[in-house]
Amino acid sequence: MPKDELVYVGHMLDKAHEALSLVRGKTRQDYDRDSALRLALTHLIQVIGEAARRVSPQFRDRHPQIPWEAIAGMRSKIVHDYMNVDEDIVWDSVTQELQPLIEELRKIVPPENA
Repeated sequence: MPKDELVYVGHMLDKAHEALSLVRGKTRQDYDRDSALRLALTHLIQVIGEAARRVSPQFRDRHPQIPWEAIAGMRSKIVHDYMNVDEDIVWDSVTQELQPLIEELRKIVPPENA
């Protein structure tokens, strides 16, 4: 596997962990009241999506368990349609979908790169 692929997947892992750490102990009401938290999570989702977008099609094909297109699509939605970002989707993505994504990404990244 080319090193670039590991760099991008590693970024996805790092930023997913960072997002989860920001919501640890937080409620949806905390999220709604904290504009800095909303901005941080939105940014982290953008970085995860950008990294996913840069992974080669061949790598994506070898790892179909990762929803590459959905992850990259969410990044595009946030970047290009920022005025219509659905906060429910951001919150649910972070609190419900990142942990399973982390588990799948860990299967790809060797422990020394995780």
